[in-house]
Amino acid sequence: MSPSKSNRSLAQIAVLVAVATLFSKVSGLLRQQVLAAVFGVGPAVDAYSYAYVVPGFLLILLGGINGPFHSAIVSVLAKRQAKDAAEVVETITTLVTVVFVAVTLLLIGFADPLIHFVAPGLGSTPQGAEVHRIAVDQLRIMAPMAVFAGLIGIGFGVLNATDQYWLPSISPIISSLTVLMGIGGLAISLGPAVLEPAYVVLGGQVLAWSTLAGAVGQWLIQLPAQASVGLGRLRLRWAWGDPGVQDVVRLLIPATLSSGMLHINVYVDLFFASYIPQAAAALGYAQLLIQAPLGILSNMILVPFLPVFARLAAPEHWPELRQRIRQSLVYVALVMLPLGTLTCTLGLPIVRLIYERYAFDRQASLLVAEVLAAYGVGMFVYLARDVLVRVFYALGDGQTPFRVSMVGIGLNALGDALLVGPLGAGGIALATAAVNAVALLLLLVILERRIGGLPWQAWGQVIAVLTGISAVAGVVSWGVWAALPVSLTHSFVGLTLGLSLASAAGLGVFSGGVMTLKLPEAQELVGLVTRRLRR
Repeated sequence: MSPSKSNRSLAQIAVLVAVATLFSKVSGLLRQQVLAAVFGVGPAVDAYSYAYVVPGFLLILLGGINGPFHSAIVSVLAKRQAKDAAEVVETITTLVTVVFVAVTLLLIGFADPLIHFVAPGLGSTPQGAEVHRIAVDQLRIMAPMAVFAGLIGIGFGVLNATDQYWLPSISPIISSLTVLMGIGGLAISLGPAVLEPAYVVLGGQVLAWSTLAGAVGQWLIQLPAQASVGLGRLRLRWAWGDPGVQDVVRLLIPATLSSGMLHINVYVDLFFASYIPQAAAALGYAQLLIQAPLGILSNMILVPFLPVFARLAAPEHWPELRQRIRQSLVYVALVMLPLGTLTCTLGLPIVRLIYERYAFDRQASLLVAEVLAAYGVGMFVYLARDVLVRVFYALGDGQTPFRVSMVGIGLNALGDALLVGPLGAGGIALATAAVNAVALLLLLVILERRIGGLPWQAWGQVIAVLTGISAVAGVVSWGVWAALPVSLTHSFVGLTLGLSLASAAGLGVFSGGVMTLKLPEAQELVGLVTRRLRR
């Protein structure tokens, strides 16, 4: 493209994205803390978990970094001159606007049956019926997010195609800020009365309107940057025959279908959660605590491997490819196994420290901690699965991850059905971890056949030993926490200090155990993180 790209390296881009992602995750955490303090796990936020399914699905799927809109736009614009690219962007923007205005109208008109489809269990109790009514209202308010999701995805693609990475990665902060402003303003104006039943509906509406405002803000903030590179203006264009437009559409449709499969599991989980009071809210609070470190660490560890896998895709390079796969998996194990173990053993104090204040009481902490611990079990397999998915993409095979994800949807539904009864909301999270483990094994088996074998035994021994060390570290961290005076954990400062001591003890044991193994990946990972931090 004519706009000249900078000479930033892949590592520099990865650090830039990781830092921006960190800021976004911190703002998202602050948003959830405010929601927890104002609403706890009450009807307004419980209903929001269901109402946000479709708008949030579209925002993540279409408007997210590495989403299908983003990927298709980048792939096509990178091969065209700015003048020709502007025509493509304007035509795709027109197409997306027309299609998703129609989707918005459908969401508004069919909000009630859609919420019933997403959460059929809400109609079984009077409390559930109230949550259903609030969710319908919220969905109608947030329906226009369908339009802005597509526009945001296009904007991200345009900016990345012109070597602009900071704004797309940092813009989710706007959504968090608008929610903070809306809910904070409501809490200040009403005070403790915000928890009264008379204001539950109003609270749900404010939450929905502020979420919509965040999506609009994410789109608006992109417009000046797009205009500065001359890639598209706000005008209707109908150049459907343009080869670039056709290329985008050809990439967009299968990519959207494939990416969408990954998000259907969210609906499956909420389907079963609707039969358990407050379960949807608990899942949302716990998922944020899990996704924050996963998002940041996946950028710092996995992004540098993408070009490496692609460079080694030819058969003559497969011996080195196997070594790189092992390296990336051990990296993930070194980071995620201890983190997952600490999440399991210290789940309750973590939830208390982050969320427990005002409306979010001890009972809510116990519920969310149970879910968080179940999610922590699967942190390693979640990210390890992502590694193998990237290997398949590097080999030019997008069908295998798609088929495995289809199998995963069925297994997730089966796991939810079997575990939700005896384990409640925690069973839903545990089913997710189990499905990711099965997906990881399936991908490994298929990859072994694809590239002529994998050293299963050697890899398995390393992962097993690291798992054992993590388990010991978890026991130590739990022991330190249990030995602390109960009075110490009643204050915020004491809770922070106790959690820090317990975490440090567990991480110290894990680090010492890893040092005795003398793994080359451990030394390389320390060097990698050190270099990133220095930059």
